[in-house]
Amino acid sequence: MTTIIEQQAGFCFGVVRAINSLEEQLKKDGTLYCIGDVVHNSMEVERLEKKGLKTISLQEFSLLHDCKVMIRAHGEPPSTYETAKRNNITLIDATCPMVLKLQKDVLTGYQDMKQKGGQIVIFGKKGHAEVVGLVGQTDNTAVVVSNEDDVDKIDMAKPLHIFSQTTKNKEDYLNIIALIKSKHKTGDILVTDSICKKVSSRAEKIEEFAKSVDCVLFVSGKHSSNGLYLYNLCKSCNEHTFFITDTQDIDMEKLKKFNTVGISGATSTPMWLMKKTEDFILSQIHS
Repeated sequence: MTTIIEQQAGFCFGVVRAINSLEEQLKKDGTLYCIGDVVHNSMEVERLEKKGLKTISLQEFSLLHDCKVMIRAHGEPPSTYETAKRNNITLIDATCPMVLKLQKDVLTGYQDMKQKGGQIVIFGKKGHAEVVGLVGQTDNTAVVVSNEDDVDKIDMAKPLHIFSQTTKNKEDYLNIIALIKSKHKTGDILVTDSICKKVSSRAEKIEEFAKSVDCVLFVSGKHSSNGLYLYNLCKSCNEHTFFITDTQDIDMEKLKKFNTVGISGATSTPMWLMKKTEDFILSQIHS
């Protein structure tokens, strides 16, 4: 049996930047708070917590004073920054540059739509940290569309400006845009292509990778939107694709019938976890 780790897999730039920043602060101070999981991968969060990371909720954050708190790559709404200023909290802001740009674009779009009596529409996962941050730019007035059924929540008589969560599937975004345009009464619609190019290119590469191996072990956290999307993409190209969070999820009896086992993961999956997966498989084969 041969194992192959997809070379394009591993953390995206925004996550690498956030974790590097986090580890630098931990070296200086020994401890650091972070609002929500720094990355949607429990194994990586556990590794960082052993170094001094303390993951907190927004409610816990609101009770803190005179300390340092990290904002993860997903970003935060304006209310978080206001709380920090009020409570004398120093923010280590690791918001992904792409997300930060999108927040500014959504704010500008909101100000424009407000003057026109229009509406901001965000295609994304309800409750996702990035989406919460984006909606916050609109005084929480944006309509979040997660699927086709949500389109009915939009006032089709108003001018619209549509944005997407950076990690969404581009094809799904185009389908939602087409549906909205087909229902809109005036056609006064602006669309911003805000999907991360890294995610789009990963989609193409992972399809090629899935077709090049006999089976795929897709390593991801269960709560990663990007992970679920890429896993399903893998599965559509190779029916022998198995979702795992760690080595305990591996069924060696299933793997033994395959000659080449591909290992891939989400943009929130650390390379060390995929390497650990490969080492485990090789140890089982040679034991």
